[in-house]
Amino acid sequence: MTHYSTSLLRTLRYTLAGLSAALLLAGCASAPSSQDSLASAVAGPQRSDAAKARDIYRHPQGTLQFFEISPTQTVLEIAPGGGWYTDILAPYLHDRGTLYEAEYVSPSPSAAAEEQAGHAALARKLAATPAIYGNVVVGTLQAGQFNGFEANGNIDRVFTFRNIHNWIKDGQLDANLRAFYQALKPGGILGVEEHRAAPGTSLQQMIDSGYVTEAYVIEHARAAGFELAGESEINSNPRDTKDYPHGVWSLPPTYEGGSVDHARFAAIGESDRMTLRFVKPN
Repeated sequence: MTHYSTSLLRTLRYTLAGLSAALLLAGCASAPSSQDSLASAVAGPQRSDAAKARDIYRHPQGTLQFFEISPTQTVLEIAPGGGWYTDILAPYLHDRGTLYEAEYVSPSPSAAAEEQAGHAALARKLAATPAIYGNVVVGTLQAGQFNGFEANGNIDRVFTFRNIHNWIKDGQLDANLRAFYQALKPGGILGVEEHRAAPGTSLQQMIDSGYVTEAYVIEHARAAGFELAGESEINSNPRDTKDYPHGVWSLPPTYEGGSVDHARFAAIGESDRMTLRFVKPN
């Protein structure tokens, strides 16, 4: 009787151990890595084919990985436009993180109508698919101040994609950089992607062309308190000669020159871009 009980207990112990291992493996399989979930967001059906076609120029997964994103962070995207990056960030952060979108409000009266139309279009987009975008919080950035959400030392990541040239033109760059610094937690990261000018390009040339020198961005970010933590060439384009009649807007996707030299600009592709990672010191 004693021998039978011992055998039975041994069998039960092995069975339970095997079951525990199987459950652990299943749990690991059901929890995709941060990289896998980012890849799923980039490949997801919420993104249009037209948006995905631009990945060859914008490298969203690699860019966001360079900015050290994770799905549990609180992320603030500045001036989302039509939501090209929002389509990736919203599903990626939906379950465990938070996404704030700050729509930029220019001080220029001539920009008001276009901005209002763009803000309304983004609002319709987010409202149309609440299962993906229902957790996104939308506010504004105006005169270096955020409205619509809390942004005072509680943000893990601030991202801006191809906006700095507009802020230089509006005289808002320094105020905005100070706002980003204030919004971030100590150790938080500011990720910058911007059209890259040749070294030595004058301020007026930057305003006219939309291309900005890396030195100018780094100088002003440091003045706001940031430290440069990394530089990437992931969004570089050596075919971009940066000497076009309509500046960066000659290139896709804008094609401001219309049919003139369209094939040439299509072959060049989107602009050469700096990709910089700044950190707010601890």
